[in-house]
Amino acid sequence: MKKTFLIFLSIGLALSTQAQTIDNHMLEQFRSGFVKDNSTGAFQNILTGDANIAKLAKNREVAGKTDHYFKYRVDVKGITNQYSSGRCWMFTSLNVLRPDVRDILQTESFAFSHNYLYFWDMLEKSNLFLENIIATADRDMDDREVTVFFSSPVADGGVWNLFYNLAEKYGVVPEEAMPESEHSKNTRQMVSVLNERLRAGGYAIREMAANGIREKDLREEKNAVLQDVYRVLSLCLGNPPTSFTYRYKNRQGETLTLQTTPMEFYKSLVKSDYTPNDYIMIMNDPTREYYRVYEIKNYRNTMEGINWVYLNLPNEDIKKAALASIKDNEPMYASCDVGKQMDRQAGILDVNNYDYESLLGISLTMDKKARILTRQSGSSHAMLLMACDTDENDVPVKWEFENSWGTASGNKGYLTFTDEWFDEYMFRFVIHRKYLDPQAVKALSSKPVLLPVWDYMF
Repeated sequence: MKKTFLIFLSIGLALSTQAQTIDNHMLEQFRSGFVKDNSTGAFQNILTGDANIAKLAKNREVAGKTDHYFKYRVDVKGITNQYSSGRCWMFTSLNVLRPDVRDILQTESFAFSHNYLYFWDMLEKSNLFLENIIATADRDMDDREVTVFFSSPVADGGVWNLFYNLAEKYGVVPEEAMPESEHSKNTRQMVSVLNERLRAGGYAIREMAANGIREKDLREEKNAVLQDVYRVLSLCLGNPPTSFTYRYKNRQGETLTLQTTPMEFYKSLVKSDYTPNDYIMIMNDPTREYYRVYEIKNYRNTMEGINWVYLNLPNEDIKKAALASIKDNEPMYASCDVGKQMDRQAGILDVNNYDYESLLGISLTMDKKARILTRQSGSSHAMLLMACDTDENDVPVKWEFENSWGTASGNKGYLTFTDEWFDEYMFRFVIHRKYLDPQAVKALSSKPVLLPVWDYMF
Protein backbone atom coordinates (compact mmCIF):
# COMPACT_ATOMS: atom_id res chain seq x y z
CA MET A 1 0.00 0.00 0.00
CA LYS A 2 2.80 2.37 0.94
CA LYS A 3 4.63 1.53 -2.28
CA THR A 4 1.49 2.27 -4.36
CA PHE A 5 1.05 5.62 -2.61
CA LEU A 6 4.65 6.58 -3.38
CA ILE A 7 4.22 5.67 -7.05
CA PHE A 8 1.15 7.90 -7.37
CA LEU A 9 2.89 10.67 -5.45
CA SER A 10 5.91 10.56 -7.74
CA ILE A 11 3.65 10.61 -10.85
CA GLY A 12 1.81 13.61 -9.46
CA LEU A 13 5.05 15.45 -8.73
CA ALA A 14 6.37 14.66 -12.21
CA LEU A 15 3.21 16.04 -13.83
CA SER A 16 3.33 19.16 -11.67
CA THR A 17 6.93 19.86 -12.63
CA GLN A 18 6.01 19.56 -16.31
CA ALA A 19 3.05 21.95 -16.04
CA GLN A 20 3.80 25.48 -17.19
CA THR A 21 2.79 28.91 -16.04
CA ILE A 22 2.92 31.92 -18.33
CA ASP A 23 6.25 33.45 -17.29
CA ASN A 24 8.23 36.41 -18.64
CA HIS A 25 10.21 34.22 -21.04
CA MET A 26 7.01 32.87 -22.59
CA LEU A 27 5.50 36.35 -22.80
CA GLU A 28 8.61 37.56 -24.63
CA GLN A 29 8.19 34.70 -27.13
CA PHE A 30 4.58 35.69 -27.69
CA ARG A 31 5.52 39.35 -28.20
CA SER A 32 8.30 38.56 -30.65
CA GLY A 33 6.03 36.08 -32.47
CA PHE A 34 3.48 38.80 -33.16
CA VAL A 35 5.25 40.57 -36.01
CA LYS A 36 3.50 43.83 -36.70
CA ASP A 37 4.31 44.29 -40.37
CA ASN A 38 2.23 46.46 -42.69
CA SER A 39 -0.48 43.86 -43.37
CA THR A 40 -0.74 42.81 -39.70
CA GLY A 41 -1.01 46.46 -38.68
CA ALA A 42 -3.78 46.98 -41.20
CA PHE A 43 -5.66 43.92 -39.93
CA GLN A 44 -5.27 45.14 -36.35
CA ASN A 45 -6.68 48.54 -37.23
CA ILE A 46 -9.66 46.96 -38.98
CA LEU A 47 -10.43 44.41 -36.24
CA THR A 48 -10.08 46.79 -33.31
CA GLY A 49 -12.57 49.09 -35.02
CA ASP A 50 -15.16 46.48 -36.03
CA ALA A 51 -16.48 43.72 -33.74
CA ASN A 52 -18.21 41.85 -36.59
CA ILE A 53 -15.52 39.28 -37.42
CA ALA A 54 -17.89 37.30 -39.67
CA LYS A 55 -18.47 40.33 -41.88
CA LEU A 56 -14.72 40.90 -42.19
CA ALA A 57 -14.04 37.22 -42.89
CA LYS A 58 -16.70 36.94 -45.63
CA ASN A 59 -15.22 35.12 -48.59
CA ARG A 60 -16.17 37.17 -51.63
CA GLU A 61 -14.91 34.49 -54.02
CA VAL A 62 -17.92 32.24 -53.32
CA ALA A 63 -20.51 35.03 -53.48
CA GLY A 64 -23.09 34.32 -56.16
CA LYS A 65 -21.75 30.85 -56.98
CA THR A 66 -24.58 28.94 -55.23
CA ASP A 67 -28.09 29.45 -56.53
CA HIS A 68 -31.46 28.41 -55.11
CA TYR A 69 -32.65 26.23 -57.99
CA PHE A 70 -33.27 22.52 -57.49
CA LYS A 71 -33.85 19.55 -59.76
CA TYR A 72 -35.87 17.70 -57.12
CA ARG A 73 -38.16 19.49 -54.67
CA VAL A 74 -40.99 18.30 -52.43
CA ASP A 75 -44.28 20.14 -52.85
CA VAL A 76 -44.14 22.30 -49.72
CA LYS A 77 -45.85 25.62 -49.11
CA GLY A 78 -45.84 28.22 -46.32
CA ILE A 79 -43.06 29.32 -43.97
CA THR A 80 -43.57 29.10 -40.21
CA ASN A 81 -41.99 31.16 -37.43
CA GLN A 82 -40.91 29.79 -34.06
CA TYR A 83 -39.97 33.31 -32.87
CA SER A 84 -37.76 33.44 -29.76
CA SER A 85 -38.19 29.83 -28.74
CA GLY A 86 -36.33 26.54 -29.02
CA ARG A 87 -39.25 24.67 -30.59
CA CYS A 88 -37.59 23.99 -33.95
CA TRP A 89 -38.03 20.23 -33.50
CA MET A 90 -41.76 20.67 -33.00
CA PHE A 91 -42.15 23.02 -35.97
CA THR A 92 -40.15 20.70 -38.19
CA SER A 93 -42.07 17.58 -37.13
CA LEU A 94 -45.37 19.31 -37.89
CA ASN A 95 -44.02 20.77 -41.14
CA VAL A 96 -43.30 17.23 -42.31
CA LEU A 97 -47.03 16.52 -42.06
CA ARG A 98 -48.33 19.70 -43.70
CA PRO A 99 -48.12 18.63 -47.38
CA ASP A 100 -50.27 15.59 -46.64
CA VAL A 101 -52.70 17.67 -44.56
CA ARG A 102 -53.21 20.09 -47.45
CA ASP A 103 -54.03 17.17 -49.73
CA ILE A 104 -56.35 15.48 -47.22
CA LEU A 105 -58.28 18.68 -46.55
CA GLN A 106 -57.95 19.81 -50.17
CA THR A 107 -56.82 23.25 -49.06
CA GLU A 108 -54.08 25.54 -50.33
CA SER A 109 -52.71 26.46 -46.92
CA PHE A 110 -52.71 24.99 -43.44
CA ALA A 111 -50.97 25.72 -40.14
CA PHE A 112 -50.78 23.64 -36.96
CA SER A 113 -50.97 25.03 -33.44
CA HIS A 114 -47.51 24.81 -31.92
CA ASN A 115 -48.72 26.42 -28.72
CA TYR A 116 -51.03 23.44 -28.10
CA LEU A 117 -48.21 20.88 -28.18
CA TYR A 118 -45.84 23.23 -26.34
CA PHE A 119 -48.24 23.29 -23.37
CA TRP A 120 -48.20 19.50 -23.11
CA ASP A 121 -44.47 19.30 -23.75
CA MET A 122 -43.67 21.56 -20.79
CA LEU A 123 -46.08 19.70 -18.51
CA GLU A 124 -44.74 16.29 -19.50
CA LYS A 125 -41.11 17.37 -19.17
CA SER A 126 -41.90 18.70 -15.70
CA ASN A 127 -43.35 15.34 -14.69
CA LEU A 128 -40.36 13.49 -16.14
CA PHE A 129 -37.97 15.71 -14.19
CA LEU A 130 -39.77 15.12 -10.90
CA GLU A 131 -39.98 11.37 -11.51
CA ASN A 132 -36.24 11.36 -12.19
CA ILE A 133 -35.69 13.19 -8.91
CA ILE A 134 -37.75 10.59 -7.02
CA ALA A 135 -35.87 7.75 -8.73
CA THR A 136 -32.48 9.22 -7.76
CA ALA A 137 -33.42 10.56 -4.32
CA ASP A 138 -31.05 8.11 -2.57
CA ARG A 139 -28.02 9.42 -4.49
CA ASP A 140 -25.73 12.27 -3.52
CA MET A 141 -26.60 15.73 -4.79
CA ASP A 142 -23.38 15.77 -6.83
CA ASP A 143 -24.17 12.47 -8.55
CA ARG A 144 -23.69 13.07 -12.25
CA GLU A 145 -27.25 12.19 -13.28
CA VAL A 146 -28.73 14.27 -10.46
CA THR A 147 -26.57 17.20 -11.50
CA VAL A 148 -27.77 16.89 -15.12
CA PHE A 149 -31.41 16.78 -14.03
CA PHE A 150 -31.17 19.89 -11.84
CA SER A 151 -29.06 21.80 -14.37
CA SER A 152 -32.05 22.05 -16.71
CA PRO A 153 -35.33 20.66 -15.36
CA VAL A 154 -37.23 21.71 -18.50
CA ALA A 155 -36.26 23.43 -21.73
CA ASP A 156 -37.77 24.13 -25.15
CA GLY A 157 -35.40 21.86 -27.05
CA GLY A 158 -36.08 18.40 -28.35
CA VAL A 159 -36.08 16.00 -31.27
CA TRP A 160 -38.62 14.13 -33.41
CA ASN A 161 -39.37 11.36 -30.89
CA LEU A 162 -40.59 14.00 -28.42
CA PHE A 163 -43.10 15.17 -31.01
CA TYR A 164 -44.19 11.59 -31.62
CA ASN A 165 -44.66 11.03 -27.88
CA LEU A 166 -46.86 14.12 -27.58
CA ALA A 167 -48.91 13.61 -30.73
CA GLU A 168 -49.67 9.99 -29.89
CA LYS A 169 -50.90 11.04 -26.43
CA TYR A 170 -52.56 14.43 -27.02
CA GLY A 171 -53.16 14.68 -30.76
CA VAL A 172 -52.76 17.92 -32.73
CA VAL A 173 -54.95 20.91 -33.57
CA PRO A 174 -55.03 23.68 -36.21
CA GLU A 175 -53.46 27.02 -35.35
CA GLU A 176 -56.89 28.61 -34.97
CA ALA A 177 -57.82 26.20 -32.14
CA MET A 178 -54.98 27.45 -29.91
CA PRO A 179 -53.03 30.37 -31.40
CA GLU A 180 -49.58 31.41 -30.27
CA SER A 181 -49.34 33.47 -27.09
CA GLU A 182 -46.65 35.99 -26.25
CA HIS A 183 -45.05 33.38 -23.98
CA SER A 184 -45.05 30.63 -26.59
CA LYS A 185 -43.29 33.04 -28.93
CA ASN A 186 -40.90 34.32 -26.25
CA THR A 187 -40.33 31.44 -23.86
CA ARG A 188 -37.31 32.46 -21.79
CA GLN A 189 -39.03 34.11 -18.82
CA MET A 190 -41.78 31.52 -18.44
CA VAL A 191 -39.26 28.66 -18.62
CA SER A 192 -37.11 30.40 -16.04
CA VAL A 193 -40.05 30.57 -13.61
CA LEU A 194 -40.94 26.93 -14.27
CA ASN A 195 -37.38 25.83 -13.60
CA GLU A 196 -37.25 27.75 -10.34
CA ARG A 197 -40.45 26.06 -9.16
CA LEU A 198 -39.25 22.64 -10.31
CA ARG A 199 -35.85 22.96 -8.65
CA ALA A 200 -37.53 24.00 -5.39
CA GLY A 201 -39.96 21.11 -5.67
CA GLY A 202 -37.24 18.64 -6.61
CA TYR A 203 -35.09 19.70 -3.68
CA ALA A 204 -38.05 19.42 -1.29
CA ILE A 205 -38.74 15.90 -2.54
CA ARG A 206 -35.12 14.90 -1.94
CA GLU A 207 -35.28 16.32 1.58
CA MET A 208 -38.50 14.43 2.26
CA ALA A 209 -36.93 11.19 0.98
CA ALA A 210 -33.87 11.73 3.17
CA ASN A 211 -36.20 11.99 6.19
CA GLY A 212 -37.80 8.66 5.38
CA ILE A 213 -41.07 9.95 3.87
CA ARG A 214 -42.94 7.25 1.95
CA GLU A 215 -42.85 7.22 -1.86
CA LYS A 216 -46.63 7.71 -1.92
CA ASP A 217 -46.21 11.01 -0.10
CA LEU A 218 -43.34 12.00 -2.37
CA ARG A 219 -45.68 11.67 -5.32
CA GLU A 220 -48.31 13.75 -3.59
CA GLU A 221 -45.69 16.48 -3.32
CA LYS A 222 -44.81 15.92 -6.96
CA ASN A 223 -48.45 16.36 -7.97
CA ALA A 224 -48.66 19.60 -5.99
CA VAL A 225 -45.66 20.91 -7.93
CA LEU A 226 -47.25 19.82 -11.20
CA GLN A 227 -50.45 21.67 -10.27
CA ASP A 228 -48.37 24.85 -10.02
CA VAL A 229 -46.74 24.08 -13.37
CA TYR A 230 -50.16 23.57 -14.96
CA ARG A 231 -51.30 26.91 -13.52
CA VAL A 232 -48.30 28.78 -14.93
CA LEU A 233 -48.74 27.15 -18.33
CA SER A 234 -52.46 27.96 -18.41
CA LEU A 235 -51.85 31.57 -17.42
CA CYS A 236 -49.07 32.07 -19.98
CA LEU A 237 -50.16 29.88 -22.88
CA GLY A 238 -53.92 29.48 -22.47
CA ASN A 239 -55.98 26.31 -22.00
CA PRO A 240 -55.59 23.46 -24.50
CA PRO A 241 -58.89 22.50 -26.16
CA THR A 242 -60.37 19.04 -25.66
CA SER A 243 -62.44 19.48 -28.83
CA PHE A 244 -62.64 22.17 -31.50
CA THR A 245 -64.50 23.44 -34.54
CA TYR A 246 -62.36 24.21 -37.56
CA ARG A 247 -63.66 26.18 -40.54
CA TYR A 248 -61.61 26.34 -43.72
CA LYS A 249 -61.91 26.88 -47.46
CA ASN A 250 -61.02 24.04 -49.83
CA ARG A 251 -59.49 24.27 -53.30
CA GLN A 252 -62.94 24.46 -54.87
CA GLY A 253 -63.70 27.59 -52.85
CA GLU A 254 -66.17 25.84 -50.54
CA THR A 255 -66.22 26.74 -46.83
CA LEU A 256 -66.23 23.56 -44.75
CA THR A 257 -66.68 22.96 -41.01
CA LEU A 258 -64.93 20.21 -39.07
CA GLN A 259 -65.93 19.33 -35.50
CA THR A 260 -63.51 16.91 -33.86
CA THR A 261 -61.04 16.26 -31.05
CA PRO A 262 -57.24 16.69 -31.12
CA MET A 263 -56.67 12.92 -31.19
CA GLU A 264 -59.29 12.26 -33.87
CA PHE A 265 -57.78 15.04 -35.97
CA TYR A 266 -54.26 13.62 -35.59
CA LYS A 267 -55.31 10.07 -36.50
CA SER A 268 -57.13 11.35 -39.59
CA LEU A 269 -53.95 13.02 -40.86
CA VAL A 270 -51.11 10.54 -40.33
CA LYS A 271 -50.44 7.42 -42.34
CA SER A 272 -50.89 3.98 -40.77
CA ASP A 273 -47.13 3.42 -40.85
CA TYR A 274 -46.32 6.69 -39.03
CA THR A 275 -44.46 4.92 -36.23
CA PRO A 276 -40.82 4.62 -35.10
CA ASN A 277 -40.80 1.14 -36.63
CA ASP A 278 -41.09 2.64 -40.10
CA TYR A 279 -39.83 6.18 -39.66
CA ILE A 280 -36.27 5.60 -38.56
CA MET A 281 -34.26 7.99 -36.42
CA ILE A 282 -30.83 8.29 -38.02
CA MET A 283 -27.62 10.04 -37.06
CA ASN A 284 -24.30 10.75 -38.68
CA ASP A 285 -21.97 10.43 -35.68
CA PRO A 286 -18.38 9.68 -36.78
CA THR A 287 -17.30 9.29 -33.15
CA ARG A 288 -19.08 5.93 -33.01
CA GLU A 289 -19.32 2.75 -35.05
CA TYR A 290 -21.59 2.91 -38.09
CA TYR A 291 -24.43 0.44 -38.67
CA ARG A 292 -25.08 0.28 -34.96
CA VAL A 293 -28.14 1.43 -33.03
CA TYR A 294 -27.72 3.76 -30.05
CA GLU A 295 -30.19 4.95 -27.44
CA ILE A 296 -29.68 8.05 -25.31
CA LYS A 297 -31.02 7.50 -21.82
CA ASN A 298 -33.85 9.80 -20.75
CA TYR A 299 -33.90 11.64 -24.09
CA ARG A 300 -37.68 11.98 -24.18
CA ASN A 301 -40.42 14.12 -22.64
CA THR A 302 -43.05 11.65 -21.36
CA MET A 303 -42.47 8.92 -18.80
CA GLU A 304 -43.98 6.28 -21.07
CA GLY A 305 -42.56 7.66 -24.31
CA ILE A 306 -39.66 6.53 -26.46
CA ASN A 307 -36.12 7.86 -26.21
CA TRP A 308 -34.04 9.14 -29.11
CA VAL A 309 -32.92 5.78 -30.53
CA TYR A 310 -30.78 6.27 -33.62
CA LEU A 311 -29.17 4.20 -36.32
CA ASN A 312 -25.70 5.55 -36.99
CA LEU A 313 -24.93 5.71 -40.70
CA PRO A 314 -22.20 7.19 -42.92
CA ASN A 315 -23.20 10.30 -44.83
CA GLU A 316 -23.14 8.60 -48.22
CA ASP A 317 -25.85 6.14 -47.13
CA ILE A 318 -27.92 8.95 -45.64
CA LYS A 319 -27.66 11.01 -48.83
CA LYS A 320 -28.91 8.14 -50.98
CA ALA A 321 -31.89 7.61 -48.71
CA ALA A 322 -32.63 11.34 -48.45
CA LEU A 323 -32.49 11.83 -52.21
CA ALA A 324 -34.84 8.86 -52.74
CA SER A 325 -37.27 10.35 -50.22
CA ILE A 326 -37.23 13.76 -51.92
CA LYS A 327 -37.76 12.17 -55.34
CA ASP A 328 -40.78 10.42 -53.83
CA ASN A 329 -42.16 13.81 -52.67
CA GLU A 330 -41.62 12.99 -48.99
CA PRO A 331 -39.88 15.65 -46.86
CA MET A 332 -37.79 14.70 -43.84
CA TYR A 333 -37.10 15.86 -40.32
CA ALA A 334 -33.42 16.82 -40.18
CA SER A 335 -31.13 18.74 -37.86
CA CYS A 336 -27.72 20.33 -38.18
CA ASP A 337 -25.24 22.79 -36.70
CA VAL A 338 -26.94 25.68 -38.46
CA GLY A 339 -24.72 28.47 -37.15
CA LYS A 340 -21.59 27.17 -38.85
CA GLN A 341 -20.62 29.03 -42.03
CA MET A 342 -24.12 30.44 -42.49
CA ASP A 343 -24.73 33.48 -44.66
CA ARG A 344 -28.09 34.33 -43.15
CA GLN A 345 -28.87 37.16 -45.52
CA ALA A 346 -28.22 35.12 -48.67
CA GLY A 347 -29.72 31.97 -47.20
CA ILE A 348 -26.64 29.88 -48.01
CA LEU A 349 -24.64 27.42 -45.92
CA ASP A 350 -21.22 26.78 -47.47
CA VAL A 351 -18.01 25.62 -45.74
CA ASN A 352 -16.18 28.39 -47.65
CA ASN A 353 -18.49 31.28 -46.73
CA TYR A 354 -16.09 32.72 -44.14
CA ASP A 355 -12.29 32.59 -44.11
CA TYR A 356 -11.39 33.25 -40.49
CA GLU A 357 -7.98 31.62 -40.89
CA SER A 358 -6.75 34.10 -43.49
CA LEU A 359 -8.19 37.07 -41.63
CA LEU A 360 -6.65 36.13 -38.28
CA GLY A 361 -3.59 34.19 -39.42
CA ILE A 362 -4.43 31.08 -37.39
CA SER A 363 -5.40 27.45 -38.04
CA LEU A 364 -8.91 26.26 -37.17
CA THR A 365 -8.67 22.84 -38.81
CA MET A 366 -10.64 19.99 -37.19
CA ASP A 367 -12.57 17.14 -38.73
CA LYS A 368 -16.18 16.40 -37.79
CA LYS A 369 -15.23 13.79 -35.20
CA ALA A 370 -12.87 16.19 -33.42
CA ARG A 371 -15.44 18.98 -33.47
CA ILE A 372 -18.04 16.71 -31.86
CA LEU A 373 -15.72 15.35 -29.16
CA THR A 374 -14.45 18.82 -28.24
CA ARG A 375 -18.03 20.22 -28.23
CA GLN A 376 -17.12 22.63 -31.01
CA SER A 377 -20.00 21.30 -33.09
CA GLY A 378 -23.25 19.47 -32.54
CA SER A 379 -26.87 19.36 -33.60
CA SER A 380 -28.35 22.77 -32.80
CA HIS A 381 -31.39 23.30 -35.03
CA ALA A 382 -34.02 21.19 -36.80
CA MET A 383 -35.47 22.01 -40.22
CA LEU A 384 -37.40 20.34 -43.00
CA LEU A 385 -35.14 18.72 -45.61
CA MET A 386 -37.11 19.04 -48.84
CA ALA A 387 -34.98 19.62 -51.95
CA CYS A 388 -31.84 18.41 -53.69
CA ASP A 389 -29.97 19.51 -56.79
CA THR A 390 -27.74 17.01 -58.60
CA ASP A 391 -25.13 17.03 -61.36
CA GLU A 392 -25.29 15.28 -64.74
CA ASN A 393 -24.65 11.95 -62.99
CA ASP A 394 -27.44 12.54 -60.47
CA VAL A 395 -24.91 13.08 -57.65
CA PRO A 396 -26.01 15.70 -55.08
CA VAL A 397 -24.35 19.10 -55.24
CA LYS A 398 -26.64 21.04 -52.92
CA TRP A 399 -29.72 20.66 -50.70
CA GLU A 400 -32.47 22.86 -49.28
CA PHE A 401 -34.14 23.34 -45.90
CA GLU A 402 -37.54 24.80 -45.14
CA ASN A 403 -36.74 26.78 -42.00
CA SER A 404 -38.99 28.08 -39.20
CA TRP A 405 -37.54 31.56 -38.73
CA GLY A 406 -40.11 33.43 -40.81
CA THR A 407 -39.98 34.66 -44.39
CA ALA A 408 -37.55 37.50 -43.63
CA SER A 409 -34.77 35.03 -42.84
CA GLY A 410 -32.60 33.42 -45.51
CA ASN A 411 -34.01 32.98 -49.01
CA LYS A 412 -37.63 33.88 -48.19
CA GLY A 413 -37.55 31.41 -45.32
CA TYR A 414 -35.48 28.68 -47.00
CA LEU A 415 -31.79 27.79 -46.63
CA THR A 416 -29.61 26.28 -49.36
CA PHE A 417 -26.60 24.24 -48.29
CA THR A 418 -23.80 22.68 -50.30
CA ASP A 419 -23.13 18.95 -50.34
CA GLU A 420 -19.78 19.59 -48.65
CA TRP A 421 -21.56 21.45 -45.84
CA PHE A 422 -23.87 18.41 -45.51
CA ASP A 423 -20.80 16.24 -44.81
CA GLU A 424 -19.51 18.50 -42.06
CA TYR A 425 -22.58 19.79 -40.22
CA MET A 426 -25.59 17.49 -40.74
CA PHE A 427 -26.53 15.22 -37.83
CA ARG A 428 -30.08 13.89 -37.33
CA PHE A 429 -32.65 12.61 -39.80
CA VAL A 430 -35.97 10.79 -39.69
CA ILE A 431 -36.38 8.75 -42.89
CA HIS A 432 -38.82 6.03 -43.86
CA ARG A 433 -37.15 2.62 -43.76
CA LYS A 434 -38.16 1.89 -47.38
CA TYR A 435 -35.50 4.35 -48.54
CA LEU A 436 -32.67 2.66 -46.59
CA ASP A 437 -30.35 0.10 -48.17
CA PRO A 438 -30.36 -3.57 -47.01
CA GLN A 439 -27.30 -3.16 -44.79
CA ALA A 440 -28.93 -0.32 -42.87
CA VAL A 441 -32.23 -2.17 -42.53
CA LYS A 442 -30.39 -5.25 -41.20
CA ALA A 443 -28.60 -3.09 -38.62
CA LEU A 444 -31.95 -1.95 -37.22
CA SER A 445 -32.48 -5.37 -35.64
CA SER A 446 -29.44 -5.01 -33.35
CA LYS A 447 -29.86 -4.20 -29.66
CA PRO A 448 -29.30 -0.48 -28.95
CA VAL A 449 -26.16 0.61 -27.13
CA LEU A 450 -27.39 2.67 -24.16
CA LEU A 451 -25.68 6.06 -23.83
CA PRO A 452 -25.78 8.18 -20.63
CA VAL A 453 -27.96 11.22 -20.02
CA TRP A 454 -24.92 13.50 -20.33
CA ASP A 455 -23.96 12.15 -23.77
CA TYR A 456 -22.69 14.78 -26.19
CA MET A 457 -25.38 13.80 -28.69
CA PHE A 458 -28.16 14.75 -26.23
